[in-house]
Amino acid sequence: MRAPTRRPLVAALLAVVAAGVLAWVPATSSTASTASSAPAARAGQDGYRATKTLTRVLTNADGSTYSFPSHQVTVTADQTQNLRGRQRIQVSWTGAQPSAGRASNPYGENGLLQEYPVVILQCRGTDDPSLPKAKQLSPQTCWTASVAQRSQITRSEGDAVWTHDLEAAPADKERVSGADPFPSAEQCPTADIAPYATRLTPFVAAKGTVFPACDAQNMPPEAAVGAAFPPAELAAFSDENGAGSAQFEVRSDVENESLGCSHTVACSVVVIPINGLSCDAPSTPPTNADLACRKGGRFTPGSSNFANDGVDAAVSPALWWSASNWENRFSIPITFGLPPDACDILDPRPPTGFYGSELLAQAALQWSPAYCLNDGRFKFQLNQMSDEAGWNLMESGGGAAAEVSSEHEQRGTDPVGYAPTAVTGFSIGYVIDRPDNAGEFTRLRLNARLIAKLMTESYLGSDLGRGHPGIGGNPLAIMSDPEFQQLNPGLSSNAQEAGATLLSLSNSSDVIEQLTDYIAHDKDAMAFLHGKADPWGMKVNPEYRDIAVPTAEWPLLDSYIPETENTCRQKNPAVYFSQLAAPVTTMRKIAEALLDSWPNVQTRCEFDQSTQLYKLGRIDRQSFGARFMLGVVSLGDADRYGLRSAALETKPGTYVAPTDRSLGAAVGLAKQDEPLQPFTLDQGAVRSSGAAYPGTMVVYTAARLRNLDAADAAKVAQFVRVSTSEGQRPGSGNGELPGGFLPIRSSGVTQKLHASALAVATAIEKQTPAPAGPGSGPPSGPGGAPGGSTGPVGPPAVSSPPGGDAPASKPTKPPSAAPTAPAEAVTMPATQPVSSGLAGGFLPTLLIFGLVALAVGGGLRFFVRPPRSTP
Repeated sequence: MRAPTRRPLVAALLAVVAAGVLAWVPATSSTASTASSAPAARAGQDGYRATKTLTRVLTNADGSTYSFPSHQVTVTADQTQNLRGRQRIQVSWTGAQPSAGRASNPYGENGLLQEYPVVILQCRGTDDPSLPKAKQLSPQTCWTASVAQRSQITRSEGDAVWTHDLEAAPADKERVSGADPFPSAEQCPTADIAPYATRLTPFVAAKGTVFPACDAQNMPPEAAVGAAFPPAELAAFSDENGAGSAQFEVRSDVENESLGCSHTVACSVVVIPINGLSCDAPSTPPTNADLACRKGGRFTPGSSNFANDGVDAAVSPALWWSASNWENRFSIPITFGLPPDACDILDPRPPTGFYGSELLAQAALQWSPAYCLNDGRFKFQLNQMSDEAGWNLMESGGGAAAEVSSEHEQRGTDPVGYAPTAVTGFSIGYVIDRPDNAGEFTRLRLNARLIAKLMTESYLGSDLGRGHPGIGGNPLAIMSDPEFQQLNPGLSSNAQEAGATLLSLSNSSDVIEQLTDYIAHDKDAMAFLHGKADPWGMKVNPEYRDIAVPTAEWPLLDSYIPETENTCRQKNPAVYFSQLAAPVTTMRKIAEALLDSWPNVQTRCEFDQSTQLYKLGRIDRQSFGARFMLGVVSLGDADRYGLRSAALETKPGTYVAPTDRSLGAAVGLAKQDEPLQPFTLDQGAVRSSGAAYPGTMVVYTAARLRNLDAADAAKVAQFVRVSTSEGQRPGSGNGELPGGFLPIRSSGVTQKLHASALAVATAIEKQTPAPAGPGSGPPSGPGGAPGGSTGPVGPPAVSSPPGGDAPASKPTKPPSAAPTAPAEAVTMPATQPVSSGLAGGFLPTLLIFGLVALAVGGGLRFFVRPPRSTP
């Protein structure tokens, strides 16, 4: 069994400070992706399904009516209960009117120039007439990010088609309507200008504030230009058969306080298939508005509107609030889970901190309330940090338990038990659009050599990289690499800087160790790292040639600073390839970057008018329809955010995506050398299997079996027993197992993990007596003493700079140029409570000194790094 080299406690503590202690409760997790790499259905059986018949009716001049052929529309949603902020749910429909004039970007006001789309919004309230009016759904409680999506202001008579809506109330057919009372000219100077028509759809915030929505200044603060989150509401496209689907991102009051959805405030996802306005009888002769109300569209079904040409308002999404459209709505009630700080608010007891793996984050978010809301249990808190840092805190007596996902080197004499707590893993998450407005790509395949190319910064990024010694002939990005094109035909080959990198972690992680172990077991990838060109002539970046893998921490080794005539870059000389890589400290940040299609590439160079200086920063969000981004994410985050996961090559020509079946196949290969110790997953066996997913990892709760405080030992044992029993029941509720995790059961392929967990729990609770003789006595770790669980010991959280993490400073190249022997598969992380004997004095002081040392020693090394000295 390979024992990865680990740094001493002080180094681990410094690493903890550099990364910061993340929020104690991570985001909810989710199920593994399907073989097609689309997000799998969520765990809970709490979906939605409804069918309605939609008919457009036109009234003739004589009072008779004409009905267009009806559409029987069925709408489904895969999850509606216990949702979390920014979680995406799958909304699907059939039977709608086929869409036309498809917009390149369906989100926010970018999606308005379409015909017959399906509008999806999040609204406060539910469609329950028995509720007080303030709790009922209405257009005024539906969120949009812009005025144009909810109001029509100073329109000509021919454009005021809503005034001829057959279903509208008389007041809504007036020249000005929608707001009662109508705002004054001082507040909305352009709203009431005769003879023009205006329809306002004010937004009523959760606290009762009414925003007239007559201009940008009269919209809620979350709708401001440059808001923290991009629009979630969209006008989605139905195919020529009237079917479609969309991943819809819900927002809690954490992300959108004005909307105000939470576990105590009911909300809905509203789906409105645009079927065309029903119209009043026309005047004689008909007015322009009469004629406009009866129009049926300018574009043919299935067409695109790349030029953003005008559309017929009667069949556009801009009038979703008009009575005919609003009556066709499907209202999907949704509920939110407890907020991340629920235990801090509801339980005054000090928490027992478990330190370590981010892989457990989504599970911890659901598990925590099952502890703090139960008087018979302790108050559990997961403090996320590197596996190594969590391990060292546990072993030194600074924490009762650690959450790790591989075996770690012991420095003390106290034995440590590893209790399997969760089966999950990581994936290469992606967001890629197909060319010609054809939708999102869903079947990405990658092999180890392609991943090695990305991690070794062997793509050039742009013309700035062409001067790099030794690799000037390499492709600019992975999408222009013939190897990638063979595996993923039909994608655009237009290079983007984001396609030259895999967004990854800047700090030590068991995830990086397993990912590089996957590379180490692929002969083509290793040949590439040793300097052999691929069949198309692409070569490894010389700075990474012969890098030793596997490794828990991936270094930034390149030192190339391009020569350019660009004044901004001359004023800010920087290591270009490090700007492309720009790793971050957590997988949560990677998941959110993918969710927003916002690469962390730090190559934007511009002049700051306020300082009169040139500055470097993060590039803009990618345009919908031209997105291409890859990143290392946890399976829990992938499920919560609805991210797609690439299928990875195992046997030649065989690609395996993360699913329950492929995770189970990997667990079946895992072996345990000694009782109470972790299971190892040999990547060689994974490759031979062809059915096992290479990113499968087991999270362990690791704790000392001797010299652990009795109270802490009882808490850790309780956590292991609860988490491997009720904590393995799939679901979205408190104490249940979210998606992205394979349940550990007392039978089947995970039975060995379950049995080992119970044995470790017993050993932790029992505590092995210290051997007699000179070596007996208190804790054996590098420092610290066993203490009580009065709260987390951890260092203070370090906030991220605005606009995303800056790239980390580059470590030096590992001294060994030869590859390591094929390593056994990495065991996976677990959560552990932490005792706080050091919290009062030495540890905080040490952490503060460490933070200062890191800031001074490494803060300037990211962008400008002198060339490495030759050994």
